[in-house]
Amino acid sequence: MNSRLARLVLAGILVTTGLAVGLAASHAGASSPARTVISMKGASYTPSAPAGGTDDYHCTLVNPHVTHDSYIVQAHFFPNSVEVHHAILFLIPPNLAAQAIKDDGAGKGWTCFGESALPGTASISQISNTPWLTAWAPGHGADIEPAGTGVWLPTGSLVVEQIHYNLLRGDKPVRASLNLTTVPSSTRLQALQLDLRPAPPDVPCPATVTGPLCNRAASMADLGQRFGPWAVTFDNIIEQACDRNPVSPPAGDTTSCTWPISGGETIVRLGAHMHLTGRSLRITLNPGTPDAKVLLNVKNYNFDYQRSYTLAHPVMTHPGDTVEVSCTYDPTLRQELPQLRKLPARYVVWGDGSSDEMCLGLIQTVKGVYKP
Repeated sequence: MNSRLARLVLAGILVTTGLAVGLAASHAGASSPARTVISMKGASYTPSAPAGGTDDYHCTLVNPHVTHDSYIVQAHFFPNSVEVHHAILFLIPPNLAAQAIKDDGAGKGWTCFGESALPGTASISQISNTPWLTAWAPGHGADIEPAGTGVWLPTGSLVVEQIHYNLLRGDKPVRASLNLTTVPSSTRLQALQLDLRPAPPDVPCPATVTGPLCNRAASMADLGQRFGPWAVTFDNIIEQACDRNPVSPPAGDTTSCTWPISGGETIVRLGAHMHLTGRSLRITLNPGTPDAKVLLNVKNYNFDYQRSYTLAHPVMTHPGDTVEVSCTYDPTLRQELPQLRKLPARYVVWGDGSSDEMCLGLIQTVKGVYKP
């Protein structure tokens, strides 16, 4: 697979986060619409890691009982336990509701590592039909969209709640809850888009550390055992999309990847996501050019305090622009952090586990000029 094809495949996979189906923005001067708070509490769930791993991704179906078209303007997820590593809420549109109810198994839910909201929906076209509504990570409280934006929630919609449990923190029963604040569909809107831009981490063991999993091939095999073969395929796709050889990519404590963007959009909010050994993340528009502009520079990344950053001065993009995401890690933290130091040393790659790593820039844009 060449890098261009890999980019197309990866773009199709990451369209799961595309919110072009209808994110709302109330324009200045409009009267404040009536707000409705939808409260949902899932059943108690005891996490259990499969295949000898230390992580569990579990999906459950919740019914917000949407009786009229609305827009979500705020989401507040309550993890209620330290085991919860992150949560993603996926929209299940009315035409997929019957399938989702069947898949849910009378409220038992299903294991859901990766990007798929429903079981058996690994195809790109099917995944793109269940976009993100919102996401939560440690440090977040309520997720309030910039300047009155919100997510389209059509009548009859359901929600899949994907929760990542980190069993390195515990394995007690968890009962998370969720509040969604909505406004009527009559609110004047401006579409918002959320794009994910990853870079593949390839972090070797420190020079003084040895072990069987310090070999990249062995670490990749272990990744596949813990999360299934799709985890290895996804890692390879990211490597190729970033013009790297997936068999022998460049290794080190830093990584970066430059992505083309379509232009004609305004960047309004950014986010950073890594795991426990992440130190810093930077997002740069048009790197290596006279017009280069650092949009986000998180110099002291803290996994337990993740947040989004709304730009004081939103940035308009143009055709031909690019965006670079770069990350720096400290692999010695694997021997220092209580959650990691009892685990075998490993060559760290992109993976769903808390003991793996990610380098992910989250970019929220609106088409054309942003009008808050």
